[in-house]
Amino acid sequence: MLLAIKNVNKSYETHQALQDVSMNVPKGSIYGLLGPNGAGKTSLIRVITQITMPDSGEILFNNEPLAPKHVNQIGYMPEERGLYKKMRVGEQLLYLARLKGLSEKEAKEKLNYWFDIFEMKGWGRKNVEDLSKGMQQKVQFVATVLHEPPLLILDEPFSGFDPVNANLITKEILALRDRGCTIIFSTHRMDTVESLCDYIALINKSRKILEGKKSDIKQQFRSFTYSFVTQQTWHSEAAEITQTRTNSDGYIETTCKVKNNQYVPLITEVAQQTELLSFQEKIPTMDEIFINLVGHDVQPAS
Repeated sequence: MLLAIKNVNKSYETHQALQDVSMNVPKGSIYGLLGPNGAGKTSLIRVITQITMPDSGEILFNNEPLAPKHVNQIGYMPEERGLYKKMRVGEQLLYLARLKGLSEKEAKEKLNYWFDIFEMKGWGRKNVEDLSKGMQQKVQFVATVLHEPPLLILDEPFSGFDPVNANLITKEILALRDRGCTIIFSTHRMDTVESLCDYIALINKSRKILEGKKSDIKQQFRSFTYSFVTQQTWHSEAAEITQTRTNSDGYIETTCKVKNNQYVPLITEVAQQTELLSFQEKIPTMDEIFINLVGHDVQPAS
């Protein structure tokens, strides 16, 4: 594990932000940190980055107690971006890279690489305030990853990006993961969790209520719901039919819950009544799991 969080508690005056939170973030993974607004995600990130200290509990970074020396091994891109708006892009990125321990030569080499990747050549002499929000986001991302830390914490990294640049950032996040970087990814966007995250943890009301490998969690919340496409309608005591409709090709699409998950006998029974064109299990989405656990009164942002 790159990061082991053990029984962490954090309170602010009368509000307890984190209650006995424990998590394990595997090396080389993209780890989704999920939860509604006010759940405690930002408080946990601030503890990991040592902006604040926990009231109790322990955090291990690469099997060592988290300490000030680990600050330069973490890259953090907060949801509220923190660029100096009246400073030139090139000067600012060089300054931030030097703060993270890079030599001027190393910093300039890495800046050239990222300027080329993100088509930012010519931006170096511009002030941050003269850039669009999306362009500023690119600069913030480069500032976060420039020193190539083993741990990246990205809080809503796609905010402000159009689809083309969101895809570009996605590609680079995956490339960083493939080069061994561990990424904690805090977001409300369940579609992004579906496509990017290897592991997830869900925090609600200051407590962790779910953690694990994404594929295992999706299996855990299976409802044994299947979709059948047939020539004609059918009936069976082995299935609870929840929806029947005619699709755009004129075939009958039936959604049902299979009793006792005995889908093989059901397939045989359906095939005896009508031509069976296809069937598949409907695995729950992360959006459905989120709503199921957190409650219908709290919706994940889209």
